[in-house]
Amino acid sequence: MFKKNRPTEDVTPQPVPEVAPELDHSADPRRKSGPTPRRREAVAANKVPLVANDRRAAAKAQRAEMRKQRDIEYQAMLSGDERHLPYRDKGPVKRFVRDWVDARHNLGEIFLFFALVMMVVLFVTPLIENGALTLALMLFLYGVVLVTIADGFFLWRKLRKALVAKFGNDVDLKAQRWYALTRAYQIRRARLPKPQVKHGEYPS
Repeated sequence: MFKKNRPTEDVTPQPVPEVAPELDHSADPRRKSGPTPRRREAVAANKVPLVANDRRAAAKAQRAEMRKQRDIEYQAMLSGDERHLPYRDKGPVKRFVRDWVDARHNLGEIFLFFALVMMVVLFVTPLIENGALTLALMLFLYGVVLVTIADGFFLWRKLRKALVAKFGNDVDLKAQRWYALTRAYQIRRARLPKPQVKHGEYPS
């Protein structure tokens, strides 16, 4: 009938655990500034469009870059700087061919002058009544052409031996032949790249 007395509850306050203060990681360089981007987003961010949005601006920039490259190559041809020469003139083999041709007195240098004279003569000969004089002029001009062709033949025969002796049989002789003859039939002052040797200074 009488309720049993319940034990008195212990109301002693429990100690509150200390909470460590939050550290500020905002200054930590190793801490990421945000969530890691997805693979699809990373790939899309690294993609560069093949066709620029502004085609006119892209074409203008490309022309400017090509013009700058041509200026660099032209200056290299004037100074003989091997680093910036066009691909057609680069390499020790091409340099050897140029120096060999430039060190030689070539009859091909005057070929252009005789070709111009021949054109004038062919235009004037119908107006000349002296057949013997006309025939003599024609034979003389054709003789000059044949002599310049023979001079180019002797040039290449000696140059070919020099190329094989220095660079071996791996040299593309056909390409070097046309490169040498094309240069030999140009006026020395008009040659590009500019001659870097004097007459008689053959490369060793």
